[in-house]
Amino acid sequence: MKLAGIAAAALVPMLLFATNASAAPQTITYKLRASAAGQSSDFTLDQGVDASAPATVAPNGTLKVTIDPAPNKIPTEAGGRQVREIKGLALKLPVPGNSKFQSASLSGGAGLGGTPTIALQGNDVVLSVPGPIKGGADFELPTVTINLQAGGTGTITTKLGGTSYDAPGLTFTAVVTVIGIPINAAAKGYPDPSPVLTTTTIG
Repeated sequence: MKLAGIAAAALVPMLLFATNASAAPQTITYKLRASAAGQSSDFTLDQGVDASAPATVAPNGTLKVTIDPAPNKIPTEAGGRQVREIKGLALKLPVPGNSKFQSASLSGGAGLGGTPTIALQGNDVVLSVPGPIKGGADFELPTVTINLQAGGTGTITTKLGGTSYDAPGLTFTAVVTVIGIPINAAAKGYPDPSPVLTTTTIG
């Protein structure tokens, strides 16, 4: 197995999301590309996501979208290689059309190795987890709440970010040990297909 593929496999458990939201969960397939030491490996990853938002909102009214990840565990090895740690995870959530970003907040979360943050970057709300999260450690990503202001008409649809390897919606770094040497393997990806997570009708 190529080094990049090993590092990518180490990240699979990290990206499985489940929530306590009322909406039914969806399974989303990410296309991912991991690169390290001049090698790259492409693979796919199924990710369960459950997002909630109101069905309707008044024109120019306010609404919130909530995503609540479930607890998970970093593997200690992948493909016979030790996983030392995971770091630098960033997940993009685009600000939907027919809405304006107001604020975003995080709650909960555990075992993340560092303080997670959320901020508007361009037209994306970005959840950043600096880590490091050690191999074999339990962790829980924080609950994400995004507050929006509706436009005057139309619908507001929430989707995950990313449209290609050159415009990814998910990035992270795995540090794996090869012959006793720590190697950083960078991964980036996007959902394909990219389904609608929530739909809110203005009116």
